[in-house]
Amino acid sequence: MAAYVIMTHFTEQGARTVKDSPKRGKAAIALGKKMGVKVKEIFWTLGPYDTIMIAEAANDETATAFALSVCARGNVKTLTMRAYRANEVARILRKMS
Repeated sequence: MAAYVIMTHFTEQGARTVKDSPKRGKAAIALGKKMGVKVKEIFWTLGPYDTIMIAEAANDETATAFALSVCARGNVKTLTMRAYRANEVARILRKMS
């Protein structure tokens, strides 16, 4: 499974209802499970992002569909990055010329 880092910003709606954020986190985990995405961890953070999710999915399309589904609920905007494990990046680097 490919790894992804999904960082979020609360929208105005999400900030107004921030007390529901832990409940929405649980809902995101359940949504991920339904869509084939394993949300391994959610962190609420200080700094430029409000939450960071660590997730795994079979492919970029599945991860993208999940991130868009989370955004469609109106509480957060996402920034999703593909994350490579050490063995994956080593395989990529061997392809360099």
